[in-house]
Parts: sequence; structure tokens; C-alpha cells
Amino acid sequence: MKKYFKKSLYYYFGNLLILLSLCGFIALYFPILRLYFFPPHQAAYVPQSNGYAISVPKISASAKIIPHVDPWNEAQYTKALQQGVAQAKGTALPGQKGTIFLFAHSSGPPWEQTYYNTLFLRLGELRPGDKIYLYHGQHRYTYQVMDKKVVWPNQVQYLQNKEKNQLILQTCTPIGTSLQRLLVFAVPQT
Repeated sequence: MKKYFKKSLYYYFGNLLILLSLCGFIALYFPILRLYFFPPHQAAYVPQSNGYAISVPKISASAKIIPHVDPWNEAQYTKALQQGVAQAKGTALPGQKGTIFLFAHSSGPPWEQTYYNTLFLRLGELRPGDKIYLYHGQHRYTYQVMDKKVVWPNQVQYLQNKEKNQLILQTCTPIGTSLQRLLVFAVPQT
């Protein structure tokens, strides 16, 4: 009888540990899961007078853009990403010829979740033909998604082609990691 009691105690204790682990996992990642499956409906962020902003209606993402952020300076881009979407230093502005390169988070540590940590959470859902709007000064610029790619962090050749008239949006993928980068390519609509 003692032997049976000892086995059943281990059995129940093991199941309890599995259940507690599962509950902890759900509690830890609940903010990300909630934002992904039940995204808040965000009103489009339209800048005041001479502001700079992005709106992606399909994924309910809209925020101000922080221009001239050095993508190689972690302290600088981390601070910028707490306020919105960052524009890589040295890339074109809307209305100019060349590549506009914007980047934002798709997730972050669950204990630091804010709207800005998940701006590009659903970026992978964009398909060719979807619209992206940039607001700069008093103008609205419309871009149409053409393609998307998943690349390794050291594949920076897409950033080096500054002559092509395009918009590139970037975030980390898979969600919750910084393993690879998701790039969405869009072209201006006239």
C-alpha cells in the first residue's frame, strides 16, 4: 500500500507541476496573445500640422514616426521604439525619391507590453495590394504592398539600395524572438 501511495503522490505532484507551468505560461504571454487574437481597434494616428505618422488599416497599426534614428545604435533606437515607429537615419522621407525604411517591434517582454511594443505584431498578415499610409507635414502618401521576405539579421543589402523608390517596413520574426527579420516592401501610389 505504501508503494502505491508513493507512486500516486508522484503522479499527482507531476501533474500539478505541469498545470502550474501551463498557467504561468498563459499568464506571462496573455498580453501578446490578447493583442494578436483580439487587437484593439485603433483610430488612425493623424499628426498635428507638421507631424510624421504611419497608418496600416489592415492590421490596426498607426503611430507617429520618429525620424533619423540610427538603426545600428541600440540605445537610440530602443528609446525611439518606446514612442512609435523609427525611421532609419539616411533614408528618404515621403515625397522624396529613394527608399524609406521604417522599423518597429512585433513583441517584447510580457512585463513591458505597451501598444508600441506590438505595433508591427501582425505585419506578416499584409499581402500584395494592401495599403499603407504615411502622413508627413500636410500630405498623405499612399503605398501599396508588393512583396515580403523573411531574412537573417545580417542580410542588410535591402537597406543599401537607397535609389529604389520604395517603402520597407521591418520587424523581428517569429513573434517574441529576434531570430530573423520580416521585411514588407511597398511602392508609392500616384
